[in-house]
Amino acid sequence: MERPVQRAEPLRVADRLSAEALVAGVLGNMAALETVLAEEAGHVRAGRLREGIVAAEPKAALAAAYMQGLEVAKANAVALKRFNPEGVETLRTAHKRFTVVVEANQSVLDSARTVSEGLIKSLAEEIARAQMPAGYGRQAPAPSPYGRGVRSGPLVLSRDL
Repeated sequence: MERPVQRAEPLRVADRLSAEALVAGVLGNMAALETVLAEEAGHVRAGRLREGIVAAEPKAALAAAYMQGLEVAKANAVALKRFNPEGVETLRTAHKRFTVVVEANQSVLDSARTVSEGLIKSLAEEIARAQMPAGYGRQAPAPSPYGRGVRSGPLVLSRDL
């Protein structure tokens, strides 16, 4: 599902209309990013990692637009407070709620990463244990069927997911 990324225009707030447009743009990007984070967390919680990755694809563009909007809002803080004080309060309230959503999303992703790492470690230990022949005397790894020493090297994984 394609989500529109709104650019935080205008770069300079000079009247009430431009102040309202800036606040609306930041709020729109925040709401879209919140939706993406909720979808991603929902899929990861349910163990549907592939769907979670697909749901998170627009996350980078939305996050960049949101951060750009916050920078523009900071640069125009005095004008925003002058022309749209209720919009500034709306932004503050929405940002506090958004912070909770981001923290929840990070918690879900951290839990999934921890579980995945545990599974990979367990798998690597089982593979290493299975390669040790059972017998009398000193335990040694089984020779490689290809004549190159030990049967296999370490298990390698990508942490990019």
